[in-house]
Amino acid sequence: MSKPNDIATNLRAVRNRIARAAEAAHRPVDSIQLLAVSKRQSVEAIGAALSAGQRAFGESYLQEALAKMTALGEADIEWHFIGPLQSNKTKGVAEAFDWVHSLDRLSLAQRLSRQRPPDRPPLNVCVQVNISGEASKSGVTVEALPELLAEAAVLPGLHLRGLMAIPKPQPEPRRQHEPFQRMRELFDTMNTRGYALDTLSMGMSGDLEAAIAAGATLVRVGTAIFGSRD
Repeated sequence: MSKPNDIATNLRAVRNRIARAAEAAHRPVDSIQLLAVSKRQSVEAIGAALSAGQRAFGESYLQEALAKMTALGEADIEWHFIGPLQSNKTKGVAEAFDWVHSLDRLSLAQRLSRQRPPDRPPLNVCVQVNISGEASKSGVTVEALPELLAEAAVLPGLHLRGLMAIPKPQPEPRRQHEPFQRMRELFDTMNTRGYALDTLSMGMSGDLEAAIAAGATLVRVGTAIFGSRD
């Protein structure tokens, strides 16, 4: 796990990578948001990233995240739930988070809609697509995506923002780019149907350049910021 000074240095390095990738793709750097994946990281590590100017953090485990939220209650943080979403966790997620990236079935969307507190803004949601067709991965199939979007888009308490994917890891940039490009095409196709999606959540520490080249608007980076988890 990195020390506070290392985290600040790592954040600068990641932001520089994003800037270079944006320039190569002829995109404005401010069209790409950095989400710091802080699951299994300490409150102190998040605090170091906060001190270095990072505001959006991604968590995958509800109870761990709630403890961090309590500890950092006064901090200006945008909390994103990025892990697999289970029915028995939706209430806590709906009450505490600003974003959910891992919506993959209507029953979960309906629960989040019912359980979002009325005094909070609508919960920002991305539908997770299993773009590589991996049996071990969460996510809706490409074929089922249009129906889920149509059903989720009209639920109160939710703001349908976009799509998310975690493609099968690939070592070569060309092979990394292919599933990201398919995601971009899906994103564009859904927007031609009137959804006004603005978020394409894809790309991590090892492949963020390929994701940005394909059109990612948000990259989820953990290891390159915080180091390996103990």
